Amino acid sequence: MKLVTAIIQPSRLDEVRDTLARIGITGLTVTDVRGFGRQKGHTEVYRGAEFEVEFVAKLRLDMVIPDDRVKPVVDAIADSARTGEIGDGKVFLSDIEEALRIRTKETGDDAL
Repeated sequence: MKLVTAIIQPSRLDEVRDTLARIGITGLTVTDVRGFGRQKGHTEVYRGAEFEVEFVAKLRLDMVIPDDRVKPVVDAIADSARTGEIGDGKVFLSDIEEALRIRTKETGDDAL
């Protein structure tokens, strides 16, 4: 099993979610996060005053999937989250040792 963590632009959430649903991914956790990479923030103007926004609003998507679904999921996220502009995000993969569905006590891939 793998934990797929994706950091994406908030405006791309619906497209990513729809694409994942089309390939059969039904479980997803979404968290509002802020951060920066190569963007290093940006300047905004509010009521005539200019100020620096150091941390950019992003979304963090987390899902645990079977090993055989990793490539299609990563490709789906990359294709649907991509705008071609700086700040599109990143995808990270981590190994998951075990999973347990609390209601049924199923473990491993059955818990997913």
